[in-house]
Amino acid sequence: NPAVENQATDRAYRIGQKKNVMVHRMITKNTFEEKIDEMIQRKKHLADMTVATGESWIGKLSNKELREIFE
Repeated sequence: NPAVENQATDRAYRIGQKKNVMVHRMITKNTFEEKIDEMIQRKKHLADMTVATGESWIGKLSNKELREIFE
């Protein structure tokens, strides 16, 4: 869930923090974990498009991308 990941990152960055915070995520290749990460990245991208452009984004999606939304 992208929101849970963002929340975890935000916990590392505290009010008054003066130094940069870097979050590293370790993902093992060719695993279920990698598939989940790909799905999370697609969801983040879709959420970013929705917030950034209102409803105009839906007309720019391919048939494959539209199908993925409903899977």
